[in-house]
Amino acid sequence: MAKQNQTADGGGVDRAGSEPAGQASAPAAGADTRLDADDIFRSIGEVPYDWRLDSDALRWGPNAGRVLGIPDLGTIASGRSFAQLVDPKSGPTRSDAVVRSTSPDEGKGVPYQVEYALRPATPSQTQVWVEDTGRWFAGADGKPLRAHGVMRVINERHEREARLAYLSRFDALTGEMNRWAMTEVLEAAVEEAVKLRSSCGFLLVAIDNLGRINEAYGVDVAEEVIAAVAKRVRGQLRGKDHLGRLSGNKFGIILKNCTPDDMLIAADRLLAGVRDEVVQTGAGAVAVTVTVGGVTAPRHARNVREILSRAQDALDSAKSKRRGSFAAYQPNLEREAQRRENVRVTDEIITALNARRIFLAYEPVVAIGSRQPAFYECLMRVKRADGTLLAVNEVVPAAERLGLVRLLDHRVLELTLQELIAAPSLRASLNVSAASTVDPDWWEALGAMLKAHKGVGERLMVEITETAAIQDLDDTRGFVARVKDLGCRIAIDDFGAGYTSFRNLRKLGVDLVKVDGAFVQNLTRSDDDRAFVRTLIDLARRLGLETVAEWVQDEEAAAMLADWGCDYLQGALVGLASPERPWLDTQGAASVSA
Repeated sequence: MAKQNQTADGGGVDRAGSEPAGQASAPAAGADTRLDADDIFRSIGEVPYDWRLDSDALRWGPNAGRVLGIPDLGTIASGRSFAQLVDPKSGPTRSDAVVRSTSPDEGKGVPYQVEYALRPATPSQTQVWVEDTGRWFAGADGKPLRAHGVMRVINERHEREARLAYLSRFDALTGEMNRWAMTEVLEAAVEEAVKLRSSCGFLLVAIDNLGRINEAYGVDVAEEVIAAVAKRVRGQLRGKDHLGRLSGNKFGIILKNCTPDDMLIAADRLLAGVRDEVVQTGAGAVAVTVTVGGVTAPRHARNVREILSRAQDALDSAKSKRRGSFAAYQPNLEREAQRRENVRVTDEIITALNARRIFLAYEPVVAIGSRQPAFYECLMRVKRADGTLLAVNEVVPAAERLGLVRLLDHRVLELTLQELIAAPSLRASLNVSAASTVDPDWWEALGAMLKAHKGVGERLMVEITETAAIQDLDDTRGFVARVKDLGCRIAIDDFGAGYTSFRNLRKLGVDLVKVDGAFVQNLTRSDDDRAFVRTLIDLARRLGLETVAEWVQDEEAAAMLADWGCDYLQGALVGLASPERPWLDTQGAASVSA
């Protein structure tokens, strides 16, 4: 039986200082090797206790008063008196963990650990949070008879954890709900509206030109504006409404029991509440407006995803009309059909990439005099699972719109380089989108392959459309330089569509221009197209650039182009794109010119 140490305040605690049998070591002469448990508990700020449930006697270590801030330990000498100090709202207590435990004691006791708060003993004190760790032991009837353990104050840890818990649901800047908490409340509001056959509204509020405010005054002022707008919006809401911050400049408002007319009134009130007075910031007064989009549920949206998406549609509609205005969501069959089509096309593109159903078709570009292939343009084709082809003129715009074009460019680059490596006599070109010109992964793939296979770069031409080239001439000039540094040639595709000035064309340093087929196909019927194409070819020759005429369909057009000094032809007259590889034939391969 453990030896007990009687404390100065009349309490006692079991000692833990005796060595287990078989583990004692011989003490040095005159040395006391016994551990002083009280000293250890005092040094680490932990309070030991022993609670007898049959008598309700609660004994404490001598440091309990100092650690827990309780001057008179007699006030907590029983389990009942100690329980009166516990804040019942702070969580499960030691009594809950022991008395209500459903775990059986199999002879070693049952461990427990709880956290709860002690109410201040005096008005000048503050609430104390403690962690209570112990083990209870059963009597002969199997019920708890005795519990002992240690307590320690965890005010700092609790405050930190409470802060983290707060930030998991609330925005630190505005104090309003964050996106996660708001969507949770929104989901409950929609379910309630459906159940009660009522209606709720959702407003998406965006601070106008926050980026300009940030640029003009700095991030600190922008944050002041966000906080001020949140406060003004909050001031316009009813008590049953909810406000949350969804993103940097956007707030969401849940309006319960709200009809479309009520939503319009609420939106007008919000617009005026933000707009009517300037926001006073550390940098001075800043004029602020908001634009609002709204949707009613479940009339126009039946779940959170639809509500957020359609509120964004309404917000975009309001912005297109006038910033600082409100627009309510209205169903748009064409828009919904386009979104369904986007989903379908995305699925088909991703599936085709994963199933390796992207392949190349090769269209010859021939010398205008000899009609011998100078190079082949490698054009992407996408095959469906049933073997039919997706229309390229639909796939590429959709891929660019949906952010998938980089994936397609990577696959086309891979396939084209494979062909060039396999056929040493082949010269080929490939198209690259504007997105891929600044894609480090595309550059890494190109550079790695050309470094590993010497001579391939000299037989590769990279084509970029004129409309892409003129988006940022400095970026395009850098792209051209990098391509040429790798040993490749570069061409401007669809030249004439973007009306690039020849001064800019000269700055770009390209090797070849391909005249847009939209002007070439009507050469024999349009005086304007003839004048335009002839001028383009003449100016390109003066700049020392080779020219390709696209979409050439007949000999009459070919003869005109030859007279004007065009270098190459491409189109139905000389051969359309085909997955066949004519250079694999000995005679065809020999005819491929440099």
